[in-house]
Amino acid sequence: MSVSAACMAAAGLSLSFLPQELLQLTGSPSGLPLVLLAQACGALLLAFAMLNWMARANLIGGIYSRPVAVANFLHFGVVATALAKATLALGGPALWAVTAVYVGFAAAFGTVIFTHPLKSGRG
Repeated sequence: MSVSAACMAAAGLSLSFLPQELLQLTGSPSGLPLVLLAQACGALLLAFAMLNWMARANLIGGIYSRPVAVANFLHFGVVATALAKATLALGGPALWAVTAVYVGFAAAFGTVIFTHPLKSGRG
């Protein structure tokens, strides 16, 4: 949870405060509609980062935190699928790296959802 929160916070802050620069870096046009969309995506990532940070100490996957796990799995799974499709079409080491991160988080949250949560042996 902490690692996903940190990754999402970094991406969210970057998209929120550097949307034009990131769009230019990717070769996309940096018109107002795309800048606003990038900032909205940044806000969504920051919100998810805060959710994951606040829930990091909870037993994720149990009945109380299951919505957190499902939401993360859905986010990472859908974006991983879209990134995989784009990566196969466009390639590039940066896109492969981002895709690998998203696939890893999707697999991790999928494991959390579809396996029984275990408490630590502390007590």
